[in-house]
Amino acid sequence: MTQKASVLVVEDNDLERQITAETLREEGFAVDEAANGRRAIELLQLSRFDVVLTDLMMPGMSGAELLVKVKDQYPATQVVVLTAFGSIDSAVQATKDGAFNYLTKPTDRETLIIAVARAAELAMEKQENLLLRREVAGKLQVEGIVGQDPAIVEVIRIVRKVAPSNSTVLIQGESGTGKEVIARAIHRLSPRGQRPLVAINCSAIPDTLIENELFGHERGAFTGATERKIGLIESADKSTLFLDEIADLGIGVQAKLLRVLQDREVRRVGANDSTRVDVRLLAASNRNLADEVAEDRFREDLYYRVNVVTITLPPLRERRSDIPLLANHTLERFAHLSNGRVREISREAMEVLLDYGWPGNVRQLESAIERAILLCEGDKILPRDLPQEVLKRQAPGKADRARTGDRYEIPAEGINFERFERDLIIQAMEKSDGVIAKAAKLLGMSYRTLQYRLDKFGLNKPDGKSGAPSESSARS
Repeated sequence: MTQKASVLVVEDNDLERQITAETLREEGFAVDEAANGRRAIELLQLSRFDVVLTDLMMPGMSGAELLVKVKDQYPATQVVVLTAFGSIDSAVQATKDGAFNYLTKPTDRETLIIAVARAAELAMEKQENLLLRREVAGKLQVEGIVGQDPAIVEVIRIVRKVAPSNSTVLIQGESGTGKEVIARAIHRLSPRGQRPLVAINCSAIPDTLIENELFGHERGAFTGATERKIGLIESADKSTLFLDEIADLGIGVQAKLLRVLQDREVRRVGANDSTRVDVRLLAASNRNLADEVAEDRFREDLYYRVNVVTITLPPLRERRSDIPLLANHTLERFAHLSNGRVREISREAMEVLLDYGWPGNVRQLESAIERAILLCEGDKILPRDLPQEVLKRQAPGKADRARTGDRYEIPAEGINFERFERDLIIQAMEKSDGVIAKAAKLLGMSYRTLQYRLDKFGLNKPDGKSGAPSESSARS
């Protein structure tokens, strides 16, 4: 080994730990010691170790528990189990949980050195691959994510930071903002990236079928179950599971998913025993899960399990400077539709794209460009090639700018968003006769979210009831 490998020896017997540590030091390893699993976790948080050599039977945190935590939080680190209480079952389980090797005491010096050396070589190789992948990702940004807006730059930064870990990530944003693109980028940059991502859209499968899709079933579990079916969670073992629109899962299925995340085990429908799984979960929702929890539509305990790291994708209307980049990127992607004939977007067409509000976000923009390529008669996309809704619903900026209702006209210098939001809330409350629930429905937000905004803008009446103020107060 050209590089000095680091080893953490975890053993509750002081004499055995010291002898093992000294043996490894004599062979050139950099060795640290921990008398129990808890101390080992503390040391792992302070320094990176190539190998953890751990006893199995220890008071407090067992070696088996330590193994699971190490593989979960430090995927490049290799674990070698060394125990006097060896059995076939414990060896099989340790291997399933990711142990590099399993040795029984007493172990001769040569066997110990060879096992640790091989584990260290694999750890260093994985760490080098991880660093190389990060370097490539840094040079190419993140494949699939296009944009230079500060909000997207921050998203890319978070993707790079969280990708190497096994932490659960919640991706939130409106429909069409690219939540699955982000999920695939995280998976691709992770140590699990060589395996296929397993993805499912929870809103596309009826409640009566989603449990069977996720957990699978045993033969004879119900009428028509003529053979065993492996569920998507189990098929994602050693890989990543992406649950799109997780908010659409029923409460019962949410409870079972929580059990999987807590115990790392999945039980097929009709099975007596559970199966151990090593799955990283990425979840996405176009609804605010905190609001869903407040409305008792999403389990609070599952929310905290899923919401370890949150990535919020901005809608396209909030990153207009990226529209030309996205449009030209899409033009390149679909160039084959015209055999390379359509090569650019005219200035006039680009102005139309910039002036539109894009309620369908990036997905809608991509569809518009694809359509324009198919209909374009020359080598340049013109406004006439764009969809009618894009031409008819231009955002404020032209002479025929539309007013928002009959209350608010966006000034030439731009939008005062808070005033715009306040005015919409006032209109909704007036149309709903001051009934918050009805106004919330008109605005497409939850009751509690609207109540918060009413308080924020001081739109609650002195008598404690909510309602819209007068026209003069709305303008103030």
